[in-house]
Amino acid sequence: MFNPIDALLRLFSYDIGIDLGTANTLVMVRGKDIVINEPSVVAIDRQTKKIHAIGYEAKQMVGRTPARIVAIRPLRDGVISDFDTTERMLHHFIKKVHNHNGFSISRPMLGPRLVVGLPSGVTEVERRAVHDAALNAGARTCFLIEEALAAAIGAGLPVMEASGSMIVDIGGGTTEVAVISLGGIVASTTLRIAGDEMDQDIINYARGSHNLLVGERTAEEVKIKIGSAFALTEERQMELKGRDLVTGLPRVVNVSSIEIRDALSSSVNAIVNAVRSTIEVTPPELVADLMGRGIVLAGGGALLDGLDRRLAHETHFPVHVADDPLTCVVKGTGEVLKNLDKLSSVLAELSQRKPPR
Repeated sequence: MFNPIDALLRLFSYDIGIDLGTANTLVMVRGKDIVINEPSVVAIDRQTKKIHAIGYEAKQMVGRTPARIVAIRPLRDGVISDFDTTERMLHHFIKKVHNHNGFSISRPMLGPRLVVGLPSGVTEVERRAVHDAALNAGARTCFLIEEALAAAIGAGLPVMEASGSMIVDIGGGTTEVAVISLGGIVASTTLRIAGDEMDQDIINYARGSHNLLVGERTAEEVKIKIGSAFALTEERQMELKGRDLVTGLPRVVNVSSIEIRDALSSSVNAIVNAVRSTIEVTPPELVADLMGRGIVLAGGGALLDGLDRRLAHETHFPVHVADDPLTCVVKGTGEVLKNLDKLSSVLAELSQRKPPR
């Protein structure tokens, strides 16, 4: 039903979809495109609590700041670990896209409507924390959507039809496996093993096998360049730079894609087992649908070389990587904003409107 007040408010505010990720935060404005895609990192002064940088600039400071400045990631394993910093980061991103025509998001009635993607396995307390952080950051209304549903919508799957669709969304902190039908999740598994855990696997491998200490950024670079989940046609090598744990001096070693694949095997196996266990509890009628439609991979982890082939080998289902796996969740939130009446059943709204101050 047409609401003239809501229509008027939309003239002065943007509707915003947010993928509040452990590794990256993506923001999409309704009717436009993705306007922000930056690391979920905040550089903050330990003593004064003053923020020095957010996003790309803050990520460049990781491991390179003086003692009084710390570059932190306020979200861990898909949930808020530092509420105040998350709220300030959200406020920064909302303000960046919303301040226009002289209107301020400090006025509650002029704040944007938000759709925020969250992992399926979060507790009610964690959901409330994200919801409250969004309202405190200047939103007029905040809707929450499970990341698996948002990713499926963003990947173009027919989530509202009476047929099964399966999405595996591998982000930075969590892996979401879900079978979806008629706008709801029929079977799902949330795993707190994803991109960050893979980086840690490489750090542990370098320490255990080469007595070499490497940082998170180096481990991520190795994962992207030569990481794999299935045997490659042509195996690769690269230099791994770090500090020798025996001498304390810099050292370089050559590592192969075979070694890194072995290092990543525990995380990859956990993801494969999560997919298989989800299929096992899926109703047989939907399994028949999945055999034809296949499994769709989304999130940054979907780009791990050979992961689609590994899952196809283990499940005997066709496996496809989404066209733009990194942006599926935020594109899904954008689709929900465009079709709020039609897709309202996929949302969980905790409160209607922030009270005026």
